[in-house]
This record gives sequence, structure tokens and C-alpha cells, in this order.
Amino acid sequence: MFQSALPFWAHAGVDPAHGGFHEALDLKGRPARGGFRRLRVTCRQIYVFSHAATLGWDGGLPVARLGFEYLLSRGWMGPDKGWARRLTPCGKVLDATPDLYDHAFVLFALGWLHRANLDPEALVWAHRTLDFLEAHMRHPSGLGFLHSRPARGWRLQNPHMHLLEAALVLYETSGHARFAALAGEIVTLFTTHFFDPRTGTLGESFTEDLARAPGEDGRLTEPGHQFEWAWILASYQRLLGEPVGDVARSLVAFGELHGVDRATGATYNCVRDDGTALDRGSRTWPNTERIKAHIALFELHGTDPCVPLAQSTRLLLERYLAHRPAGTWLDHFDGDGQPIAVTIPTATLYHLFVAFAELLRVEPALRALAHPQDRRATPRALAPLVIRDRVGSLDRGKGGV
Repeated sequence: MFQSALPFWAHAGVDPAHGGFHEALDLKGRPARGGFRRLRVTCRQIYVFSHAATLGWDGGLPVARLGFEYLLSRGWMGPDKGWARRLTPCGKVLDATPDLYDHAFVLFALGWLHRANLDPEALVWAHRTLDFLEAHMRHPSGLGFLHSRPARGWRLQNPHMHLLEAALVLYETSGHARFAALAGEIVTLFTTHFFDPRTGTLGESFTEDLARAPGEDGRLTEPGHQFEWAWILASYQRLLGEPVGDVARSLVAFGELHGVDRATGATYNCVRDDGTALDRGSRTWPNTERIKAHIALFELHGTDPCVPLAQSTRLLLERYLAHRPAGTWLDHFDGDGQPIAVTIPTATLYHLFVAFAELLRVEPALRALAHPQDRRATPRALAPLVIRDRVGSLDRGKGGV
């Protein structure tokens, strides 16, 4: 990550002509042709380089600030309109639809930028963004938020999941009760509507009153989201104290039983709520979420994560990340393990970096688990890390992730 990916994306992923970040690269690592840029990609890159800065990577903050300036100058449409969903490659608004998913990632990026440099402007914009959501994106039923305005199709849990992720980061970095209240509200939505304790499954599509959508749409579940929710819920318990560990364990149990290829360890793209695999292909991100989920169970319940962590990290390194240029990836493989990616999506770096940072964070405890007789491996209570240089030397216990 520090030797290859961050230096590569800080250079090749940045658009020097128009500002901001490229939506994707071609398989040779050059900017891919495309007619749009999603705002969420800008926000994910702000996150990556902000988080890298908190780990001591000197090049992080300049790139994060570049993304922040681009975000403010190109994406904000006003207090009554919020953030644009898509821009042209030149930075003009292409799709002005307010989208909850994008707004969640704006909040996430702002939370991490504030954590990286305590920039008060980032926190001001976070409150401004949440003001817009409260005023213009609340669902008429009072249950959660519209996924877009105007809203078309089924209601969706996924944007709410990322809004929870953002609320937790903002609460942790600012201590403002407003973000804790938002997090609690979304966890309540999860336990009362999104999650089915009978099957252990997380729904994807819902009716206006947040009942599961009828027919096959309501039966679809994504193992990657099962794993991702488990990790976010563990963060919620750590920060706010509400016990959600049993629900997290149920999410991971279903995902492991029905959503992971026994032979390769690849996490499927999609299964039905009865466990039938509907898409045995696997993108990069469900595999990073499996890593995070088992770290969550390790911290919540003391469950030994070493086998699934070894399996998923090996799969990522040998299948997805063995691509050239170094620091890039083949993002998508079919059910037979054959590559089907046609571009290198920039957005994937977010998933990889979160999993990478989580592995670094718990590495002392994992080493102690593997070598209990070695006193040198005893962790300092899952000590935070700071990476002091670009070749990855570690200095534990000074600063936080």
C-alpha cells in the first residue's frame, strides 16, 4: 500500500488538467475514457489519502486537500440542492440528482479529513451536508431517508449503511451528539427493518414502509454487505456501547455458510436468502469486507480470525492485486476464477485501504494469538499505529487510526 498503491494513485489517479480524480484507469494504468465522474469517487479518494496521512504517509494530506477543493468548487449546488451526483470529466454538473449514497460519502470524506488535520472547515461542511439531508431527504414515513430525490424504484439499505459509517467517523473525530444520534437511528432501522433474524440475512430492496420488496428482489442479499454491516456494527458498539455483537455474528455466519466459495475463499457477489448462489463471481470489495468482518468478530467475541484472514488476504494478493502496474488491481472475476474486468475502478481503493488499515491495527494482537509464548508479540491492547515512512516501518502507540 505505502510502497506502490498510494504513490501510484497520488500521481496516475489525479487529473492535472481538470482537477480531481479519474473515475477509472484502463488495464494498463492510463486514464480510461468515460463520460462522467461520480462524486462518491472524489470522496473515497479524499478518505484514502486522509487516512493515509493519519498513518504517517507524508503525501496524504496534499492529495486529500486537492480532492476537498475540487469537491467544494464543483459538487456543491446550494443549501436547497445539496451535492451533485455526477460530473463531466471537465467538472461540470452532469447529474444534479441528490443521492443519499453520495451524500454519505461526502460526510465520510469530511470526517476523515477533519480527523487527519482537525480542519474546522471540513466539520462545518459536514453539518451543512447533514442539514440538507434532514431538510430535504427525509422519507415522508419518518423511517430513514430517500435514496435519491426524486426517488425511483425500491428503497435501499446500502446508502443507509454508508451513512452510518460516516456518522460514526464524524462522532469519533468531533464528539458531537448529533452524529451519535444519527448513528443510533440507522442502527434501529437495521434491527427493525433491514435485518431478518429468522434467516440471518440483510435485505437490499424494500417497499416504502421498509418491508422486504416482493418477489425475487426482496430475497436478494449480498454477502459483502453482510460482512460490511458486521464490521460497522462492531464500530458502533465500540463507540457507543450498545451491544450488537450477536447480530454481527449472525450476519457473518450466513455470509460464511452461503456466500464464500469453499475451494477458493472468494466471496460471491450475490445469493438468495435461502442460500442459493445467484452470482458466483467476485469483485474485490466483498473479499475486503470478509477480512473486516472477521476482525470485528475477533474484537467482539474473541473468535480466532486467522484462517479466513489468511485465505482472503492470500486471494487478494495472488488474484486481484498481482496486476501491473504495481498498486493496481483486476477488480472482477467470474465464478470460474477468470478475469472479466475491463477497467481499474478508482473506487475500489477505498475498500482495500480500510481492510489494509484494519489489518495493521490488529496486527499486534494477531501476532500474539499466533505466538502466545512469545512475550515480544504481546500487544498493547490493540495499539494504534503510525507509519513513519513510505517503506512501511511501524511505530506503535503514537497516534491513532
